[in-house]
Amino acid sequence: MAEIELDLFLKVRKFSRIAVAVTIVATFIFAQVIASSDTTWQVVIAVIALAAGIPHGALDHLVTLPKSSSLKMAGFIAIYVAVAVIAVIALLTWNVAGFIAVVAMSAVHFGIGDAAFISEIDRRSTDPKPFPRYLYALAAGTLPVVIPLVSDKSAGALERVNPALLNWHHGLNNDLLLWTMLLTAIALLRLVQKRRDAEAIDLVLLYLLAITAPPLVAFAVYFGCWHAMRHTARLTLVLPRSQKAFTEGNSGKAFLGAIWPGLPALVGTFIVACGIIIFRRDSLSDQFLWITLVVVWALTVPHMAVTARLDRKALS
Repeated sequence: MAEIELDLFLKVRKFSRIAVAVTIVATFIFAQVIASSDTTWQVVIAVIALAAGIPHGALDHLVTLPKSSSLKMAGFIAIYVAVAVIAVIALLTWNVAGFIAVVAMSAVHFGIGDAAFISEIDRRSTDPKPFPRYLYALAAGTLPVVIPLVSDKSAGALERVNPALLNWHHGLNNDLLLWTMLLTAIALLRLVQKRRDAEAIDLVLLYLLAITAPPLVAFAVYFGCWHAMRHTARLTLVLPRSQKAFTEGNSGKAFLGAIWPGLPALVGTFIVACGIIIFRRDSLSDQFLWITLVVVWALTVPHMAVTARLDRKALS
């Protein structure tokens, strides 16, 4: 069964690379035919990519408590939702401080998740080479988060999302950019030294996405087409329905088995976002993207805590 699992992981990796490459090319095309002041296409792509990524965290209760009683499962879900609600309130109350916390938390979560995904590939490979997983995690986590948010192009995106975030870095944008670039260079050199060419390619693609695509598009495409897809592949290793599909030799069915149960979360996220906008008496057209991002970021707080167990197992 390890062979069919490896086949799925390699296909997901190929998909995430193609998605990023297509985004990079599309960015160059749109830059030539659409006025730079028109950000509508960016918002459309961002919403679609975010929608693709939202379901991947909806099965945390099944991963954490696979065979628990209904009462225990209900208690877990209640605590999970309560933490997310508190995070939403905090983000809406302290926009900048909450955003900084989200940036740091996302960098850690994304990097560790990507390193864990590659470690699962190594676990099923016949002759894996030494993998500097934590150095890779640092670079892979900061690249898609920090660079888009400190680039010169970030002002327009942050203005569209929430003007209060424009100076979130408090003037340290160049320092953050320098340290991210230095860390990435060190990681690339180490990966080449270890002959981990596939991981070096991944970092180069993430770097190109971060510096070419508009910040909003870069983050959303990374979240929905890279991080979420790779995390979903890892979920197939612990979900009984997916494991059964693997024994049948059907990797596609195994992957879909980790997606379908999470689709209600996608609908729920948009309903909650609209509910918050109505409650706050805000404009749906002006606030929908910001509130949706707040809900997604808030869900990342309990999601990161829950998946730490899965990450630790993969990296051990």
